[in-house]
Amino acid sequence: MMRETVGVALGARSYEVRIGTGLLDNAGAEIAPLLRRPRVAIVTDDTVGALHLETLRAGLGDIETVSLSLPAGEATKGWPQFSRTVEWLLEQRVERKDIVIALGGGVIGDLVGFAAAVLRRGVRFVQIPTSLLAQVDSSVGGKTGINSPHGKNLIGAFHQPSLVLADIGLLHTLTPRDFRAGYGEVVKYGLLGDAAFFDWLEANGPGLLQGDDALRLHAVTRSVQMKAEIVARDETEEGDRALLNLGHTFCHALEAATGYSDRLLHGEGVAIGCALAFELSQRLGLCAQEAPSRVRAHLRAMGMKTDLADIPGDLPDAEGLIALMAQDKKVLDGQMRFILAHGIGAAFVTSDVPRAVLKSTLEEALRARG
Repeated sequence: MMRETVGVALGARSYEVRIGTGLLDNAGAEIAPLLRRPRVAIVTDDTVGALHLETLRAGLGDIETVSLSLPAGEATKGWPQFSRTVEWLLEQRVERKDIVIALGGGVIGDLVGFAAAVLRRGVRFVQIPTSLLAQVDSSVGGKTGINSPHGKNLIGAFHQPSLVLADIGLLHTLTPRDFRAGYGEVVKYGLLGDAAFFDWLEANGPGLLQGDDALRLHAVTRSVQMKAEIVARDETEEGDRALLNLGHTFCHALEAATGYSDRLLHGEGVAIGCALAFELSQRLGLCAQEAPSRVRAHLRAMGMKTDLADIPGDLPDAEGLIALMAQDKKVLDGQMRFILAHGIGAAFVTSDVPRAVLKSTLEEALRARG
């Protein structure tokens, strides 16, 4: 059994992210020390539940379980399924000292974390992320929430989990598309702050895709270490934590433009957004020409979406995309904030992006769609 542990240092709200194989089979031993009574409430979705719920139940052993399964997909992350979850947890008489388990990808983790944040003004929860994207990003750091018709993640709270169990064995059940989408967030970590990790990914990306657990363990662990370090410095995104949004300002606009549908998965949008952020950085004279080329070359080598041309169906024009970007929750005093880069591993936050350069970058990317 391969295993790594990463601590998220937040004083009284500190917790561990345990990463490895066999964690689901051993869930009872992992979670039991947190419990005041031997009972947990599990929320999952129909896809993940069919694959992993019985394994988790068996792994919990003598711990009593109740479970709720929500529809799979981004559309679940809204008011109707959120209120259904909160009311179900109340029906199950979940108390403040109890543990709620979020078993699923980013949608379930975000929604269940938000439900835990508001239920009885805050109950504890454990993240068991089942997708690569959730293991390296959304399960760590306490950002929880749901989407609104006005935009993604606009309703939510910071509510840290009590524990994260990232079982990399579960990644073998992902479709190749879902694994690649999660890989968009892995690449982001190298691009924003660790050039050596990006070098490692260029060398080892194909092995990750092919299912090498040792490589996957390293990639997930390094990603979580970087996120944990940033979250410990800046829990509520006043400064450094914004770096984790590299590629996301573009991504959220593209997700809104495609109706949060499976035309574009979140991690695919992040990958395209990272390529656009490096393209914009290069046009502003911030980084060398080879940087965006190298980003795109690696994404292409991994068989990933890299450009607006890779998104099927219609997209708004450049002005329409900029209007969607302006709705992003990172807007500060009416100014859009961008995460740009001086090079691979050297990202920074700025509001100083001339609209004309942004518009011409998007227009050229749209023209390539033909």
